[in-house]
Amino acid sequence: MSQACLEQLLADIRPADKRAMEAARRHWDSLAKPLGGLGAVEDAIVRIAGMTGDPHVELTRRAVVAMCADNGVVAEGVTQTGQEVTAVVTENMSRGASSVCLMSKCAGADVFPVDIGVARPVTGERILQRNVRRSTANMVHGPAMTPQEARQALLVGVEIAQDLSRQGYQLLATGEMGIGNTTTSSAMVSVLLDVPPERVTGRGAGLSSEGLARKVNAVKTAIAVNRPDPSDPLDTVSKVGGLDIAGLMGVYLGGAALHMPVLIDGLISSVAALAAARLCPAAADYMLASHASGEPAGELVLDALGLRPFLRAGMHLGEGTGAVAVLPLLDMGLAVYHGMPTFEGTKIEAYQPLT
Repeated sequence: MSQACLEQLLADIRPADKRAMEAARRHWDSLAKPLGGLGAVEDAIVRIAGMTGDPHVELTRRAVVAMCADNGVVAEGVTQTGQEVTAVVTENMSRGASSVCLMSKCAGADVFPVDIGVARPVTGERILQRNVRRSTANMVHGPAMTPQEARQALLVGVEIAQDLSRQGYQLLATGEMGIGNTTTSSAMVSVLLDVPPERVTGRGAGLSSEGLARKVNAVKTAIAVNRPDPSDPLDTVSKVGGLDIAGLMGVYLGGAALHMPVLIDGLISSVAALAAARLCPAAADYMLASHASGEPAGELVLDALGLRPFLRAGMHLGEGTGAVAVLPLLDMGLAVYHGMPTFEGTKIEAYQPLT
């Protein structure tokens, strides 16, 4: 993606439609129930009205975009399992046999696994083959990828958002699969939010205390070696990030340009959301937070985005599972939004806001 193309994409992103949001809020307040009784669910549907520019909110078709990529930093002993697991789970996604696929069947969502950087070729008819490179380099010794590769990965995400919009999808949920990606995410959070690695680095998929110490040291070393620019999200992701994160940045930006809501999953997805919002603050208007990750940086990143999660359930599986878990809540909210009688229709005196 050239600088001109990126600038045009960012210029196409506009803030959410306040008139549509006000109309949606008025409709909620007209329903024969306590004002704001559904809390964050009401707020989310109001925000989605602003994203789409239409107070008649429909989310019947939704897709999970799961960016799959390996990370060279695994060589530092920062994970409990090896890189080979990324390819196995990616292929399981293609067969509908991963956690997010099974949950998505319940939630009425279609899963699209994307090979954007898996270390070995993966097979499966559902896999979107968009590989930029076979794993990033070990960021402890130098940049994880080139600036050109980071831009290419971002463009992959934009193009997938565009393709799914053309297919009629109305909401995108983000997910990922990549051994080592809580390490890259921790590094990016440390840089973008200017906080010490010790504060934002967690145990990932189950590290021992010794493993956690190696992970923190890897994050510290990678930042010291590469000196990413905290004011430049693309520089940061290319030096200490991952191809999955760069691809998800593109999904957020592409969704925002298309006026599509994009549902954030856990830590890795939220870091990509933060980086996208740093590139274009208006893109945050099109993001919804699903849950607060069990990782130490989970709440910190959502706070930086100004987003409130639906769930605090200690989830830290990834793949998009947290995002998918929220879809039934939105469905139930929309059932009330579209089906509940109004105060006027039931001849009940309407609630009034009190101070």
